[in-house]
This record gives sequence, C-alpha cells and structure tokens, in this order.
Amino acid sequence: MPFYDYRCHDCGRRVRFFLSYKEYDTVTPICTHCQSQNLKRLINRVALAKSEDSRMDSLMDDPALAGLDEEDPRALGQFMRKMSQEMGEEMPEEFNEVVGRLEKGESPEAIEQSMPELADSFGGDSSGLGDDF
Repeated sequence: MPFYDYRCHDCGRRVRFFLSYKEYDTVTPICTHCQSQNLKRLINRVALAKSEDSRMDSLMDDPALAGLDEEDPRALGQFMRKMSQEMGEEMPEEFNEVVGRLEKGESPEAIEQSMPELADSFGGDSSGLGDDF
C-alpha cells in the first residue's frame, strides 16, 4: 500500500497517509494534528536505479576528484566514504573504521601499522602493497 505525504496549510505540519490506489480517489485526507482538510499533496523524492558503471562514471567525473589531494588523509577518507555511498553496498566494519580514522587526519601508514590484519587479508605484505606492486 503506497503512502502519500501532505502539508497542512492551517497548522503547517507534514502528515502521511497510507492509502490504497482505490482509496486515494475516494478518501479526503484530514490533518491528524488540527483536523483540517486544507491539505496539499507533496511529491516525494524519486529514486533512480543506476548501473554500477554509471555510478562509477559519475563518481569519476566528480569535480572533487580532480582536486583530491592524495597526501591529505582527510580528503582521502571523505572520497572513500563518498565512493562507498555511491556504490550502495554494505561495507565491512573495518572499512568504516579506516575511513573514520582517515577523516580524523590519521595517516594511512599509521592505520596500516595498527591494523596489520587488513594487509594480510588482502594478500599484502607489511607495506600494504602486496606482491603485485
């Protein structure tokens, strides 16, 4: 059953109703706060589905990426968080810890030294770069 949001012109509050499509045309919504019928329907935000490629393209076209200072842990952490949100995937708790520490200004090297299990889990060595680099 869809929900519909309204703004009451008398008390100014936002109210939400769960109505079937059939009820939508037959029921007159009434403000749950002041009992007014002077309501205006609000249009909700629309979500668009994007492919992984289009999400990555929009992220890589972001002007903030052009000015990314790779030597600034805060900027790196913010970019990593934005990339994670754009991908829309649940990240492991370790990722959130690393990003949070970067955003506080901690160096990647210090984080890596305190979390050697991360480098090991990705097949890396103590430098964090692994054998492929």
